[in-house]
Amino acid sequence: MKEATLYEKLAGGNVRCALCSHRCKIAPAKRGVCGVRENREGTLYTLVYGSVIAANVDPIEKKPIYHVYPGSASYSIATVGCNFRCSFCQNHEISQMPREEGRIAGRDLSPREVVRRAVDSASKSIAYTYTEPTIFFEFARDTALLAREAGLKNIFVTNGFMTPEALDAASPWLDAANVDLKSFRDEFYRRQCGARLEPVLETLRGMRQRGIWVEVTTLVIPTLNDDEGELREIAAFIRSLGSEVPWHVSRFFPCYKLQSLSPTPVKTVDRAVEIGREAGLKHVYGGNVPGSASDHTYCPACGGLLIERRGYTIGAYSLEGSKCRRCGTPLAGIFS
Repeated sequence: MKEATLYEKLAGGNVRCALCSHRCKIAPAKRGVCGVRENREGTLYTLVYGSVIAANVDPIEKKPIYHVYPGSASYSIATVGCNFRCSFCQNHEISQMPREEGRIAGRDLSPREVVRRAVDSASKSIAYTYTEPTIFFEFARDTALLAREAGLKNIFVTNGFMTPEALDAASPWLDAANVDLKSFRDEFYRRQCGARLEPVLETLRGMRQRGIWVEVTTLVIPTLNDDEGELREIAAFIRSLGSEVPWHVSRFFPCYKLQSLSPTPVKTVDRAVEIGREAGLKHVYGGNVPGSASDHTYCPACGGLLIERRGYTIGAYSLEGSKCRRCGTPLAGIFS
């Protein structure tokens, strides 16, 4: 157990957490929405520091991150807990464990050991993923600082519900993020996630302003966020961040509390990809559609194939450093 950061002490032994945009006011002996930050006699503690529920060597494409060291391995870690309660969460067994089971699980792993394992696995980055990295911020920070010393990049796979204060604290060591933009409707966020839309948009803007490489993912769910008008709004917003920002449009499969819905039709994903391109986005990817040509990266200038993907495996690769071998146009991202 470790004292939390980014909180203030209030009257009556209460505290106000400033880590995520819920900004929970937490009474003594109570926890925040995430279920892993607890007020003990007027001091806020993180209950998951160094308590790792998942640690794996993943292809970086699995995050999905397509413009940071393509084809590399990313050492991926998580603790239990989340500040969202998404009805479609594919990792609900661990993200909702503190809320639904009332327990904190995980094995002890120090920041230094995480970095050692990442280096030993020949990973080029550490991804803070599977659950919401914001809720294990202190552990992520201490690990990330050591990772930087070891020459590794740091990546958040996040719902984007961070406060500006948390983003300021993370920006010196956070290199890249895949941010879920789950919908462009506040009602969706409130009903399906227990959150709000605007803080996510602010995080995306803030990351771009701070020089963090950003990729965006939208899981397209039938009847909930698959309307073409909404997809156009999402595409237009991403375009406002920069035409080079990749948009991953992923196919939904029934899980957790949305078992009654059907999988997203492939044609819906294909149409979303078209909408992104019509909006002026240079890199739009169709996710969870094996064999789709929309999984590849093409040069935004000459149209040549730069990175061919077969699942999580890289096939043809036509970059010299970060530039197209055919026309010399730089590809936005982080490359060797």
